[in-house]
Amino acid sequence: MRSYTGVLIGNLILASFAGLAGPVFLVVGYVAWVEGAEWFWVAGALGIGAVGTIMIPFSAVRSAGQEFPRITRRSRTRDAGLAYGDDTSVVWAPRSPQGAPGARLVRADVLEASFVRYSPEGGATFTTYGGNHDPAEFKATVELRLWVHDGEDSGRGSGGREVTEEVQVPSLCLSAITAGRLAVLVDPPEAPTPGRVTVLWPRSLLLAGTRTCRVIDLDGRMTDVTRHARRQLEQMRISRSVGGVVMDGDLIDLRLLDAATAARYAAVARDVTEERAPVTEPGEEARWLAEFLPGGEGTFGSVPRRWSRRGGHLVLARFLALRGRTTFQDHGPVLDTLLRVRPADGSPAYDVTRRLTVPMNYLTVLHHTRDVVLRVSPNGRSQVVDWARTHLLAGVTTARVIAPDGRVIPLPRRSAALWPLMNLLVTHGISNPKPVLDLRKPRMHAVSGAVMEMIRDAGVREGEARL
Repeated sequence: MRSYTGVLIGNLILASFAGLAGPVFLVVGYVAWVEGAEWFWVAGALGIGAVGTIMIPFSAVRSAGQEFPRITRRSRTRDAGLAYGDDTSVVWAPRSPQGAPGARLVRADVLEASFVRYSPEGGATFTTYGGNHDPAEFKATVELRLWVHDGEDSGRGSGGREVTEEVQVPSLCLSAITAGRLAVLVDPPEAPTPGRVTVLWPRSLLLAGTRTCRVIDLDGRMTDVTRHARRQLEQMRISRSVGGVVMDGDLIDLRLLDAATAARYAAVARDVTEERAPVTEPGEEARWLAEFLPGGEGTFGSVPRRWSRRGGHLVLARFLALRGRTTFQDHGPVLDTLLRVRPADGSPAYDVTRRLTVPMNYLTVLHHTRDVVLRVSPNGRSQVVDWARTHLLAGVTTARVIAPDGRVIPLPRRSAALWPLMNLLVTHGISNPKPVLDLRKPRMHAVSGAVMEMIRDAGVREGEARL
């Protein structure tokens, strides 16, 4: 398991080699001063050398902060801005094309998704684009088999047609495919491309439930319309017809709209018969892309002995807001994030802001969970996201437990047993950097009984296979 100190030392060594000219100029300036050279030569060499030498630790600290983003007290939010609830999820995604004039906004269900390619050339480095928040290089290409509703029934019936499209998906919007509900535009018959389907990615995040949506009516009453797909489609159509409605966080406040638009929204709200759509539509396995995208495998996690003995532990945090930037790594976009940290000692939760590279395979399940695992330093002054444990907890990777007698117990994705199992291993200083927990190993004997009890308490059914 990497530490911040190790990353900093490594970057300091690399920066020293890259910035070797700085110390060289200092030496040259000193020699010139000893030899009695003209003052401007001495001053120039010393000045260049000083600047170059100072840049070595500065660049090392900066690059270490990018590679190993710690959450410290300075990361805590201090402004009294918009207060987000625990169940809030705000994702600021890139804009989508507006489609042809007269295009119809309808729902499309993802019947099947097939990974085609993803091949950027940035490697582990950070690639930044000027003014382009959604470069094609960092999008996965996916073939989608869609059922496009005809729009007459707002997606309630079976009217529509099947369409197969190859699309480039913004990484922040991958969860809309896994959820299986998209908002699309269908070009009218008189358009140059009649019947063409254009996916509206930000609106698809709303329809999928990845981004929460609440409406404050004219009386000041708030209604949660997350995953009320029919109502959300109608709201999207109203917003499109009037040129856009500002969404403050995850709220649409009708009191801030003009009277005619507010009345149209209020009329949609009178339909109270709609049931909330499922978190994911049936057939999710046919849309599962996480195993094809970069981001690393989920594991029960490594436990450095010194870290564990001195009081290092795990805590849970939750993403409240994610905002795209112009910087990317091959395995995920660099995002400005707002997290709510829940301390292990039961003290009040607090919010932090941090710029993080969020793996693409985690983004595919963002409609299911926004929880992340933080590894806390022994002194409690800093935390870092543990993506290996986060992936296992979020269901990116599935886990198994092998009982002492060889029975294989598959744990369902996002099983309630995963979090207590991770903490149990940390408490006993046991590393298991795999998604399979084999209780037959000698080092597991001390915890095997407790592990089996946790699995039974979580209601996990034991498999029939034996190893």
